[in-house]
Amino acid sequence: MSDQRAKLAETFRRQALGCETLGSPLYAELCRRLAVDAETGGPAWALLADHADASLGAAYPLRLLGGAHRLALAGDANTLARHLPSTGGDGDTDGAWAALHELIVAPPLPVLDALTRPPQTNEVARSASLIGGFLVVAQELRRPLRVLEIGASAGLNLRFDRYRYEQGDAGYGPPASPVRFAGLWEDGQPPFDAPLEVSQRRGCDLDPVDATTLDGRLTLLSYVWPDQRERLERMAAALDLATGVPAPVDRADATEWLVEHLRDLAEGVATVVFHSVMWQYLTDATRDAVRQLIENAGARTTTDAPLAWLRLEPLDSLKFPELRLTVWPGGQEWLLANCSFHLGPVEWLPKQPT
Repeated sequence: MSDQRAKLAETFRRQALGCETLGSPLYAELCRRLAVDAETGGPAWALLADHADASLGAAYPLRLLGGAHRLALAGDANTLARHLPSTGGDGDTDGAWAALHELIVAPPLPVLDALTRPPQTNEVARSASLIGGFLVVAQELRRPLRVLEIGASAGLNLRFDRYRYEQGDAGYGPPASPVRFAGLWEDGQPPFDAPLEVSQRRGCDLDPVDATTLDGRLTLLSYVWPDQRERLERMAAALDLATGVPAPVDRADATEWLVEHLRDLAEGVATVVFHSVMWQYLTDATRDAVRQLIENAGARTTTDAPLAWLRLEPLDSLKFPELRLTVWPGGQEWLLANCSFHLGPVEWLPKQPT
């Protein structure tokens, strides 16, 4: 076995561990079988040999599985669909593997296309983590929020204020919202009574998805793991809600977009730049440029035109995300919570300075 095959197999095995940890036994087993297939020079190796050196963060296993899932959801891979819970299938792992293996022997165009871009997960459950940061900004700055998201995908998390969050008798958001998060903050909770109001919402992405179209809906559902029914139902509810809440997402590079949108900080509102689980996809140079743009804008803030930087990001690809917030004027930074990639408990922290 070549070193390159071993590298690719290791990537699949690390992804299997991630899927298992995050509650998808089906994808975990498919990734383990893809690892063996890559080691033995099967179609997984033929398909992904050129990406053997790619990092786990580049998510080639999830690109492949997402492309196959899209075919099943669209009715173009009926054999695979018969074994995926998301399409009413039986969840049989052996059957799903046989269908997937047959599919990648001669991969159709949608699968090849999916390999050209990172997964557009736009995980709605990340709003359950982000909401704490937005509430702290509202509590600290006492102004309506102008929210700007980089790496926004379809902008579902730009609509965070239209979802419902509850812990005990406390809560925030429309009580009748179809997207609900309850009981996630056991040992401490965000300031749910903060005066949070969104005055403007806008985002950017290199390859945005229009959540209000059938094609966009299919794309986003395809990246939800097919044996996670709760996630699929939550995504469908968020997509239904999105049609009535405009949240423009511009096709743009994050640095160029921030230059334009941070040029003038509006008075009377708190501008909040935020992002979630996208930092890993940026080059070091882009990360440095984004950080510098935000810090430069922070240096120009006034008490009537403040700025906040909210990020939900892991320190590395295998560690769960942390929720961090920096607020200007002053540049005070806090670690607010330890969170999850998907839906999970939020360990709310007492605004620890960093």
